Parts: sequence; structure tokens; C-alpha cells
Amino acid sequence: MTITTRDERLTDSVLNARADARAQGGQTSEWMPYLPASSSPFCPDGVDPAKLTWSETVAPGGYTHKVLARGSRLRLDDPTGEACAHVLVFNALEPVERLNVADTQKIPWQAYLGPNHPLLSGDGRVLATITADTSGHHDAFCGTTTDAWNLHKYGDTRPEGPTPSGRSLFVKAASKHGLTRRDLPPSISFFQGVRVAPDGALQWHGSAGAGTHVELVAELPLLVFIANVAHPLDPRDDYVVGPLRVHAWRGAPTGPADERFSATPELNRAYLNTIDYAEARG
Repeated sequence: MTITTRDERLTDSVLNARADARAQGGQTSEWMPYLPASSSPFCPDGVDPAKLTWSETVAPGGYTHKVLARGSRLRLDDPTGEACAHVLVFNALEPVERLNVADTQKIPWQAYLGPNHPLLSGDGRVLATITADTSGHHDAFCGTTTDAWNLHKYGDTRPEGPTPSGRSLFVKAASKHGLTRRDLPPSISFFQGVRVAPDGALQWHGSAGAGTHVELVAELPLLVFIANVAHPLDPRDDYVVGPLRVHAWRGAPTGPADERFSATPELNRAYLNTIDYAEARG
């Protein structure tokens, strides 16, 4: 005797499958993009929900990606103290221009990310600038996790599995924008800190706790990839990562009236390079 399950009955014809799919259309999840963006239940204080262009809660072990207009404000929130936002940014007009972690540390003469720190490309331009930071626990040294590392530590590295690597999720995001793994540079991460010891060893400092946030401004049109995965130096045996909230809204890029525009000769040149490129591209 053949037994037909309930799920099989719901999808045993095109009409039934359509009805079943539409019945699920109003369902919500703890981790999801909010559409329209103004419907976010977590709109940052002081931001008009109507101005939001991106609202999403990224699952632990999840990823997201978005194209943002020049001047957009991007805010990342760590509600539990366990998020770890591994971030890559590209010039959305020419993705061959991308985050250069070495220049991001070298040009400002500061290896640790914090307020007014620029994220630079290898072309001497500022892709984004950190404008606010209540965490102070970030990392520009280690990059994200790899399949080999996660397989060694957790025994599983499938992107859809319980312990995905940041690298594998970045590859998935890249494929949706015509890019490949060869286009992915080293990333930075927010909310799980790393410091360099006097002997040169990298020390994991973990989280600043629940309820912190980081805000950035897009100095050029940006393609943003975010992987919310455990940090490679996290000493805990378990794959520990919490939800990440993401919001963006329209604003203005850094200009001559901003104090950081001329904070140092190196930064001034980088911002001038950025404005020159942006104005030439219209």
C-alpha cells in the first residue's frame, strides 16, 4: 500500500503547489530581510523609518549582500554580544576596486578600527568611513574563516550546514554579482576584537557585550558583502555566533566640512581622490 503524506498532497498538482506556496507568503522569521525596509521592527533611534533602504536581521551562520548608493549610512547592531560581522566592500561601479586591508591599516597610521577610520581601496580612495562605534572590538588582521579551518575545528563546512565558513558565504554572495572567489580579498570584522601582543602574537579579545553598534558612510556606491560567522580566533569549541541587525538609509558622503576630511595629509589625499572619481563618474 502506498501512503501519501500531507506534504505530498499539498503539492501533488501545480494548483495545489501554488496554493501551498501562497499560504506561506505571510510567514515571518526571526532572521529575515524586512520588505519594505521601513517595516523593520528594529529601526535605529533617530532614523525616520521611511528613509530606510535596507533592513535585515542576519541569522547566525548567515550572510547578506546589497548595493548601496554613495552617501548611504550603514549601521550594524549586535543585540546579543555574539555577532561577528565579516565585511567586504567593493566599488559598485567597478568591482575590481575593492577593500584593501593593508592600506586600511597603513594610510591612517592605525591598525585598529574605530570612529573616523576609513576603509580604503588599493586605488587610494576611501570606500567607506566608520562614523560611529560603541563596540571597539573589531579586527583587521585575521580575515574570515575558511573551509579548511572550519572542517578542522567543527567537522563541517557546508555553506548550508550548521558551521559554514565566512569564505564559503562570501563566494555565494559574489556569485550573485558576477564575481568569483578570485575576486574576494581579505575582509575585516566587527564585534569580536583582536589585538597584537608585544611579542607580535594575535590575541582574541571577544565581544564588548550586547547592544553595541557600528555605523559607516558609503563614500562611493558600494557593493557590500556580510558574513555573520564565528571568528577564526574564537577559542570556544562550539560554533558561537549571534544574530546581526543591518540597516541602511540615504545620507551624504564625507566632504570638506567634515573634520576627518583633513585630519591628516594622507586622509585628505584619499578623500580628494574619492571625490574626484565620484564627480567624474557623475
